[in-house]
Amino acid sequence: MGIAAVAAGAIAQTVEDNSVPQAALDIPANLQIFGKLDPNVRKPTAIVNNTVITGTDVDQRVALVIFANKLEMPKGEELERLKLQILRQLIDETLQIQEARTNDIVVTKPEIDQSYDRVANRFNQSPQQLNGALRAAGSSERSLKRQIEGELAWQRFLRRKVEPFVNIGDQEVKAILDRLEASKGTEEYNLREIYLSANDATGQQVVANARAMIAEIQKGQQPFDYFARQFSEASTRAVGGDLGWVRAAVLPAELATAAQQMQVGQVAGPIEIPGGVSIIYLTDKRQVLTADPRDARLSLKQLTIRFPQGTNQAQATQRAEAFTKALTNIQGCGSVAKIAAGVGAEVVDNDTVRIRDLPPQLGDIMLKLQIGQSTPPFGSPSEGVRALVLCGRDDPKSGQLPSSDQVENQLQTQRVNLRAQQKLRDLRRDAIVEYR
Repeated sequence: MGIAAVAAGAIAQTVEDNSVPQAALDIPANLQIFGKLDPNVRKPTAIVNNTVITGTDVDQRVALVIFANKLEMPKGEELERLKLQILRQLIDETLQIQEARTNDIVVTKPEIDQSYDRVANRFNQSPQQLNGALRAAGSSERSLKRQIEGELAWQRFLRRKVEPFVNIGDQEVKAILDRLEASKGTEEYNLREIYLSANDATGQQVVANARAMIAEIQKGQQPFDYFARQFSEASTRAVGGDLGWVRAAVLPAELATAAQQMQVGQVAGPIEIPGGVSIIYLTDKRQVLTADPRDARLSLKQLTIRFPQGTNQAQATQRAEAFTKALTNIQGCGSVAKIAAGVGAEVVDNDTVRIRDLPPQLGDIMLKLQIGQSTPPFGSPSEGVRALVLCGRDDPKSGQLPSSDQVENQLQTQRVNLRAQQKLRDLRRDAIVEYR
């Protein structure tokens, strides 16, 4: 989760793993289910290879999620779905800590305390203040430190037991660079992902959880990465679900199709993929190895007129119309000061704005402006009416191929994280988990 995440390389967990044999199950086409299965009908206590996860553990971790993400405590079915998701995460966390200890990897108390202190610092609190805040929220210092231990133990296990056995050949790197060169001009996507594993028994419930999560994301109270850090079961969880820049060709077909149809800022899902479902968020898109006009840096002058308290609608409209008319008389940035003085406008200079950092509506306008021209007025009577005058533009350079080292590092990260997910699947399969 965000407040205790340990930095890790990013790779989508939805990439199909062709190296893992698929089970050839002999399942009849017309089958009858004997008995009922409701994944919610489970008491919130589990024993994982003799390690107990109590109902209190689940409740305190739920409270930690709510506290860290500044959310409202859900009720009814939504709360039960969240508890079930948290229980699954606690089981995975327990398996990871157990596997690390089996390999003589132990995270010491001073290391956990040091990470806890950094978390407190990010909340602008002392460790003692964070202790009190967690207790007031219904969580505990112990719950957060347990999560920190799990993250540190698993990352240390991967560095010691997985990374040394991942080898990248020079020919692989060259082949990727050749493909990048050949794909110049095609689109690539900056995506974030939340991956939730599912099987036949849990599929409907997981899809319902995903839909509820999308509804919360679309409310806009917290960014996508908050939810990814807490709920995603991919190794990208530690970096807010960030997949980086990827081309459609390297994504699973289901995700590629969705990404190609999305607009920047959209959320798509739940998308059914092998092994579970994904929710994806399109942060940005661009063309491979091609200069993006939205990366141009602009030199701007911003003119603002403000309305004194008590200004009525007629007065505001009259002044805004005068401002609009004055903007038509601007002849380059040298005339801005005179025009501003004539209508009582404030002027602010900014020489470091990228087009892509502007709101989409303004960005589209700026792409079409010539030097010396202004945008139409925008704003509101309460916050003031503004206009931007374009004084200069530094266009971006054409994209360059990444270095061989960059490609090798990316491949290394991808393979380590893919093997990490394979290992976690094996641990789940071999674990003895009892629900009480």
